[in-house]
Amino acid sequence: MGTQASAARAEAQATEARRLAAIEWLGGQVAGYQHATWRWERLMGAPRTPTEGRVLREMSVPDVKRAVLLWKRRAAAARRRAERPPHLSAFLCIHRFEGSWRDRGGPYYGGLQMDLGFQRTYGPQLLRAKGTADHWTPLEQIWTAEKAARSRGFYPWPNTARSCGLI
Repeated sequence: MGTQASAARAEAQATEARRLAAIEWLGGQVAGYQHATWRWERLMGAPRTPTEGRVLREMSVPDVKRAVLLWKRRAAAARRRAERPPHLSAFLCIHRFEGSWRDRGGPYYGGLQMDLGFQRTYGPQLLRAKGTADHWTPLEQIWTAEKAARSRGFYPWPNTARSCGLI
């Protein structure tokens, strides 16, 4: 009897070890999709999607698989929203009259000619992480401008916005 009990115990431990290994691997996927979702939301200035507060190690493998799919869908949806800023065509028009997306000619930087004060106010995380706007992607520059447009409209670009019929 003792041999059967120890064999059953060993099998149970092996099964639990496989379950934990699967959950650890799936948990890495959940974390990756969460970070992608939150990165897009931070870029857009949108509220961060909360987690449900569950501990992965305490969940079943099928539940963790469902969490992976949920966060994968959330990341894809956040990316789709981020790739379509509300005033994309307006900012592309402004850009045509401004500089290159990589314009380093201070005191104005990037394709929407943002000065350092503008960058500090509307894109502080990008400024800290990447430097001036000439190092940001066009999408990052446009979303920074979107944040300004929420409170100031297109007035930070008075001449070009007027040329584009925005003011």
